[in-house]
Amino acid sequence: QVQLVESGGGLVQAGDSLRLSCAASGRTFSSYAMGWFRQAPGKERELVATVSSGGRTYYADFVKGRFTISRDNAKNTAYLQMNSLKPEDTAVYYCAAGAKYYVLIPSEVDYWGQGTQVTVSS
Repeated sequence: QVQLVESGGGLVQAGDSLRLSCAASGRTFSSYAMGWFRQAPGKERELVATVSSGGRTYYADFVKGRFTISRDNAKNTAYLQMNSLKPEDTAVYYCAAGAKYYVLIPSEVDYWGQGTQVTVSS
């Protein structure tokens, strides 16, 4: 069993930065792929970025060059550094863990965090 707790969301202005953190419980964190998904009101949950257990990364096209996903296995924590934020990035951001190489779609996620709200004003 893995429990995920996100932190770092908030209200920022367009162009600002935020760093989300996802603290995981359990001794098997390093064996899971980690990911960040987001869900805006009235929209489906979508992938933002994912990192494999070995540190390889994959990004959705709409965040390439702006967001960076990383993990620190010694701290059982995954991160999402978000730069140049836009109003359309406003959503609830969810941390996810899965046993596959990446977590690319919600059905591949084994564990979800509770979500953290990110609001970007124009």
